[in-house]
Amino acid sequence: MSNPLTILDEDEQYFFDTVLRFADEEIAPHVRAMDAESRFRPELIQRLFELGLMGVSIPERYGGQDGSFFMSVLAVQALSRVDASAGVIVDVQNTLVNNALLRWGTDSQKQLLLPKMASAWVGSYALSEADSGSDAFGLQTRAKDEGDYFSLTGRKLWITNAAESELFIVFATVDPEAGYRGVTAFLVERPFPGFAVGRKEDKLGIRASSTCELILDGCRVPRENVLGEVGKGYKIAIETINEGRIAIGAQMLGLAEAALAYAIGHIKQRKQFGQRIADFQAVQHQVAQAAVEIEAARLLVYNAARLKDGGKSFIKEAAMAKLYASELAVRTAALSVDLHGGVGFTKDYPVEKLYRDAKIGTIYEGSSNMQLQTIAKQILSL
Repeated sequence: MSNPLTILDEDEQYFFDTVLRFADEEIAPHVRAMDAESRFRPELIQRLFELGLMGVSIPERYGGQDGSFFMSVLAVQALSRVDASAGVIVDVQNTLVNNALLRWGTDSQKQLLLPKMASAWVGSYALSEADSGSDAFGLQTRAKDEGDYFSLTGRKLWITNAAESELFIVFATVDPEAGYRGVTAFLVERPFPGFAVGRKEDKLGIRASSTCELILDGCRVPRENVLGEVGKGYKIAIETINEGRIAIGAQMLGLAEAALAYAIGHIKQRKQFGQRIADFQAVQHQVAQAAVEIEAARLLVYNAARLKDGGKSFIKEAAMAKLYASELAVRTAALSVDLHGGVGFTKDYPVEKLYRDAKIGTIYEGSSNMQLQTIAKQILSL
């Protein structure tokens, strides 16, 4: 499907096209196997580093690309046209982990960690727990102050990139009685004593992206590995996730674009009742409606990213982008399966994977109901 992306400037268009070309040439041949194996190939992760896609907004002095948040969003969108698993790997790395380090890390933390994040280390963002999903601050993981270090005990669930990560931003509470005011963010490295990556989830979609539990059993975290201030982890979590939602919108936008492109390719060559499926007016209207909605999603996602880069308020716009793009991805993937007919239900065609991958968009980094609640609070000033 042709898409000139006319709302991008020349440099942004070149960047988008370059990432998409890489995804088509190097990731696409392995997508089906990685989905079946539930494993993202290590050599492809290395290529993401080599191309600078794991450190888009990290300053050049730390080995990064010194790009904008918007460039990270474009990378996620382009990769997700080919594989949503690749998109979320780059998303978590850039918009959550690197972003949090850049905003709240000390000079020594940045000097030590950012060069590694730009060149070799995958990162994870560990907030969720068994009883702490939409209620993000109902944390049970405890952090006990031992003077020179903190001792962390608890379990984290559904942690993206965990199988590959070397650095984990782990949220724990230093004072359960203080509620969200006790939540603190810690920089936990894989070799730390008392830390282990546990069971890997067997998921419906984005199967090549690892999702694992983390086990903290008296994990010793040096005091200098507190990110931000003790008791201010809630601020880091809220603000970072608000930004990350824009990238999830981009992931789902890329997926929807791919789903529609596959549908168009199929209906233009498949014939029924003596004519192409694309010649039936009812089908034309469905495709036209999907194209309109994809363009609306693109504008929502890009607008939220531009606002973030411009230092303007974007919370409502981020929630709108994530809500609309994720629900659109589900609809468009379903339409693509429908228009493919029986073959769309088989693994011989790529659209059944898009259908499975799309569903997570309405769940992670804030469910659709949570996005609606955020939007309502913003427009009603609650």
